[in-house]
Amino acid sequence: MVTNFQSHYIPNTPAEQDDLLAAIGLQSIDDLFADIPDGYRNPTLELPAPLSELEIQRELNELAARNRPLASGPSFLGAGSYHHFIPSIVKAIMTRGEFLTAYTPYQPEVSQGTLQVIFEFQTMISALYGMEVANAGMYDGATSVAEAVLMACRVTRRQQVIVADTVSPAYRQVIATYCQAQGITIDVTPAGQVAGAITEATAGIVAQYPNFYGSLEDLQALGEAAHADGALLVVSADPLAMGMLKPPGEFGADIVTGEGQPLGIPPSFGGPYLGLFSCKQQYIRQMPSRLVGRTTDTEGRTGYVLTLQTREQHIRRERATSNICTNEALYALASSIYLAAMGRNGLRQVAELCYHKAHYAADAIGKLDGYSLPQSAAFFQEFVVSCPKPPAEVNRRLMERNILGGLEVKDRFDNGMLLCVTEMNTRAEIDALVSALSEIA
Repeated sequence: MVTNFQSHYIPNTPAEQDDLLAAIGLQSIDDLFADIPDGYRNPTLELPAPLSELEIQRELNELAARNRPLASGPSFLGAGSYHHFIPSIVKAIMTRGEFLTAYTPYQPEVSQGTLQVIFEFQTMISALYGMEVANAGMYDGATSVAEAVLMACRVTRRQQVIVADTVSPAYRQVIATYCQAQGITIDVTPAGQVAGAITEATAGIVAQYPNFYGSLEDLQALGEAAHADGALLVVSADPLAMGMLKPPGEFGADIVTGEGQPLGIPPSFGGPYLGLFSCKQQYIRQMPSRLVGRTTDTEGRTGYVLTLQTREQHIRRERATSNICTNEALYALASSIYLAAMGRNGLRQVAELCYHKAHYAADAIGKLDGYSLPQSAAFFQEFVVSCPKPPAEVNRRLMERNILGGLEVKDRFDNGMLLCVTEMNTRAEIDALVSALSEIA
């Protein structure tokens, strides 16, 4: 089976294949895969009978009907994917043919529109995070912070990184995956003990702002502790929260990453999303992905070019800073449109709505019999509630009322549930949640 596949899809002639096999001492192409057990090499595919187009449409419609659209009822679920308002102008512009069908800017001289959008995107992300430079975008928030860990190790020439245990568990898994084959030691440390755990061997510390459980940590103290021992401060920050919070750059952060989904991108079952990445100017040549710059041509006209391209396709492999193969250009455009449409005041208004609505909900829930708020730290739009019953049961009872509850975090808090309140939640919806929780208790 493998041989037949090769003969159909690999453009080597049989004679060339024989020469290649002889050079490595094998008799057939099947020998290349001999280490894979037979049961996995060519497994039997138990596929259902084929369907007509009409039957497929019916089946897909039945599956889609099982989903619960966010617009169908109140949602208080966050944990990394958030339900925010998206102005209609975002889709109207990003789906124009010039943008939607444009190829990524491998040929800068014919991609001026895309390059200009990315340049504006970089400028806005730098301003949002209070940093000196931002790149053209990454895959998502998780891979962005993982790349930041690798970058911190390159900059400091050290191989140990401390990650606060309040960083998203999913992000921590991606960091571990990125680092496990590179000899980098990842120490997950309680957030309150991170500063004391830094040594001269530490390349950097990683914190989330707000952290996964919604609370705000003292980035100033973390940055000072890291820099005292020559380590870098890496922060994964919610970009929308920057509408009212002091940006990480003003705390001395060296690398700031984030998930761009809150900026005009729908939750969409978890992706595709947009990774944000920014850093200090002095570390720019160690930054992954690519950087678009603005210049002038021989006639003095403004032009945009790929100023830095640090992947192995463009430079020698040993000098490449990552294997990021592309940037999420279309969603970078979406976020650029969102930020431009909202403006400084609009972004602040959205952030303040999230903040005040979340605190209104937390105050009301904290007064209910059987419920408590186990965290005393300041928070933005997410907070943990300790429930009188298992969160799974609470969420099931909420769903009976068409309310999408929070995320279980009972591994860290007794019967803990992480709730999120954004500008999309009305006062009536919050009151309905509080009423439902009271009845469930």
